[in-house]
Amino acid sequence: MLSTPIDSHCAAAADNNGAAGDGELRFPPGKGHSRGGGEQRWSRAASAGGGGGGGGGESDGGKNRATDYDAAYFQSYAHLGIHEEMIKDSVRTDTYRAAIFHYQESIAGKVVVDVGCGTGILAIFCAQAGARRVYAVDASDIAVQANEVVKANNLSDKVIVLHGRVEDVEIDEKVDVIISEWMGYMLLYESMLGSVVTARDRWLKPGGLILPSHATLLMAPITHPDRYSQSIDFWNEVYGINMSAMIPLAKQCAFEEPSVELINGENVMTWAEVIKHVDCYTVTMDELESVTAKFNFKSMMRAPFNGFAFWFNVQFEGPAELLGKDNTPLLDHKVYENGSLAKKRMNGNKPLVLSTAPEDPPTHWQQTVLYLYDPIDLEQDQVIEGSVTLSQSKENRRFMNIRIQYATGGRSFVKESVMR
Repeated sequence: MLSTPIDSHCAAAADNNGAAGDGELRFPPGKGHSRGGGEQRWSRAASAGGGGGGGGGESDGGKNRATDYDAAYFQSYAHLGIHEEMIKDSVRTDTYRAAIFHYQESIAGKVVVDVGCGTGILAIFCAQAGARRVYAVDASDIAVQANEVVKANNLSDKVIVLHGRVEDVEIDEKVDVIISEWMGYMLLYESMLGSVVTARDRWLKPGGLILPSHATLLMAPITHPDRYSQSIDFWNEVYGINMSAMIPLAKQCAFEEPSVELINGENVMTWAEVIKHVDCYTVTMDELESVTAKFNFKSMMRAPFNGFAFWFNVQFEGPAELLGKDNTPLLDHKVYENGSLAKKRMNGNKPLVLSTAPEDPPTHWQQTVLYLYDPIDLEQDQVIEGSVTLSQSKENRRFMNIRIQYATGGRSFVKESVMR
């Protein structure tokens, strides 16, 4: 999780009148720019084209009300560095561009909304693919710069930048396509998928296209003794001094919260299991508030068990591609090989997939690891079974509470953490 304070000279600049010159930057009725005080921190952007807040607030019964946490979240996306990091992630950006041009026939001449447009790169890809109009929505001040990018590319007649939350902005027509890069660490961190759901329910025509269309969160136990040695065993002796008294604190500092880092396929001890499959055409807000899944892993090696790793895949498919003539699914979502999605279609064609699995090319999402305070020595074929619950924090719905109950070798354990 990125947590670098924003430097004011790197943050997107804005004034209360929006952008001057050609190209219109639109605000929700009665809204203008506002910049909060105090220290802001950036987090992994979960939005199209380099991040930003598509929207989101508390859900009904207050659900559509923006909170102070939301304001800080949106402001964090005014920082240029996070957009640069995401755009430079070629796996991410190239896959989105490939998906847009793969579905060019569904985009050309149609109306598109880009939820959380960030710098506007995905909106511009859609315009290049022939979209008649693209609404690029972002609640962060980066929308001001996105509008300048649109003008610099002579696309103001096609791309309309709307500065505001998805819940607040107005679009006076239905749309044919929704595109958004909403995925956070562990897929659901930051809760931006809710903004896509809101856009879908407000504007998408029946039979419309959502990119990406599906997402799958996976989990597997890992062995990573080097990481444990670097963080913990180091304190046993430092320059000839016994500093083992520091070890309890070192464990807390190193392993209390989830760690976003790169692991590789050799770290993964078992086949991965699906924790959550998301169908963006049908998923509901309530479904995203809490996710619980059971697991049963069998170790493929004799090694220390150091923690659980999470990663995800997203797929880009249209609604008509998902069912055969008899309305049976064309896809088998249960076929996974070594944690990497190996989904097969009945017609033999492979869907377009963006994977963050350990054995695939690295992305800025990396993998998310929950380390155990103490490793457990596993034998080959030893079973780890239990359940995992991921829930939105009551303190701040963009935070994620993680609770893993697991048992192995006749002993039971609980691991709890918060991804902030």
